[in-house]
Amino acid sequence: MSCGGKEEKKKEGFSVEREKTTTEKPAENVPTANATPASERIDLSNKGVGPITSISLGSEIDQAMAKKGEEVYNQMCMACHRVGKKFIGPAPNNILERRSPEWVMNMILNPEAMVKEDPLAIDLLAEFNSAPMANQGLTEEQARSVLEFFRTLK
Repeated sequence: MSCGGKEEKKKEGFSVEREKTTTEKPAENVPTANATPASERIDLSNKGVGPITSISLGSEIDQAMAKKGEEVYNQMCMACHRVGKKFIGPAPNNILERRSPEWVMNMILNPEAMVKEDPLAIDLLAEFNSAPMANQGLTEEQARSVLEFFRTLK
């Protein structure tokens, strides 16, 4: 027999009552879920981090420079960037509608410092699965020709 005459009833199923614990960590350089993706964000005032502080673009595209830039782009950039679509990195189409020419040049010439110090580059790094842009060792002249090629992409 049992002590105290208590009768135990069997419960159907199994359940565990737990209290929810929350630990919140501050997000480090991660865009919020409702924020516009960095690749679509418009910031024409940011010049980035690097050697380029000012660029003057002519009203007309320099076709010879753009052709050289296309050659450099096809050789050095296409492994990660595709015209018209996101790939390993963002598409270059209409980039100058979203970024200053100085920012684009500094990203090409100084990607290591950009992804460490520039807030927009940091957000792009997060958006593109932490795949940092490789420094291709381009000269300022080559980077400027790539920028001119980007002006032809709509």
